[in-house]
Amino acid sequence: MIELLIVIAIILLILSFAVPKMQKMQMNARETGAIQALQTIKTAETQYMSQFGQFATSLSQLGPPSTGAAEGPQAADLIPEDLASGSKAGYNYTIAGTPTGYSVSAVPQTFNSTGRRTFYTDQNGIVRQNWSAEPATEKSEQVK
Repeated sequence: MIELLIVIAIILLILSFAVPKMQKMQMNARETGAIQALQTIKTAETQYMSQFGQFATSLSQLGPPSTGAAEGPQAADLIPEDLASGSKAGYNYTIAGTPTGYSVSAVPQTFNSTGRRTFYTDQNGIVRQNWSAEPATEKSEQVK
């Protein structure tokens, strides 16, 4: 019985080191996914501008049309449905029209749990980050 308790204690000790590392790796993966999603949105915005002569001002304009509807400026089918919904893999995405184009931000759904950084990009395609819960802006540091 004592041997079994020792084995359980060793397993718990190993888990106490492994679980935080795994959570950090998951956060890194979500942050990388958020950067890739911003690049996907940038590509979709470029295609949208080419097709419709203006940038999309909502994610739904870049997303797929509702069942039975045709593709068009209100639903161009350029990004996946989950990204068009504004939430994907632990991050929330918002897009806004600006006088010179558009801006997109990505913020973790739960700061320090689903992500430690916020992201921003615009029609220039430079992804910027902020290492706090404060949303990143055009003045934030560039992702390297």
